[in-house]
Amino acid sequence: MTEQHPDSQALAEKVCAAMWSRDHATQALAMRVLCVKPGYAMMSMPVRADMLNGHHICHGGYIFTLADSAFAYACNSHNQNSVASACHIDFLAPAREHDVLEAEAIERSLSGRTGVYDVTVRIRDGKTIALFRGKSYRINGEVVAGLQKAGHAE
Repeated sequence: MTEQHPDSQALAEKVCAAMWSRDHATQALAMRVLCVKPGYAMMSMPVRADMLNGHHICHGGYIFTLADSAFAYACNSHNQNSVASACHIDFLAPAREHDVLEAEAIERSLSGRTGVYDVTVRIRDGKTIALFRGKSYRINGEVVAGLQKAGHAE
């Protein structure tokens, strides 16, 4: 994880709020941000009946989407616009209807324009069901324009 500026937590929270206000895909899946810190995010998602595949288990695309959302909130928490350049997921166990999934994204490396984030998806208070690794690429701009100039960042 990168060295933290004293206002890094406040910055991460402001960025999270701004992203959430525009993130209709994540909201539509009933995801919730449980925690955000610089380089870190934890999100949850309930498994609904309309998320089940032909095997009566959660479709892997929804699990990937939860992991990808946690990754997005973690890698943008420094208020530098970042997008995915690559992602990989390993599915380890099924999730079933009514399970609540939690995805914990942790920054492993941030150097120059690139970052690496590991996301563990678990059934709440249960077993790990997927491991996701995302690689981020910083593009131009800030998530919340002007926060860096206001002295709220590194």
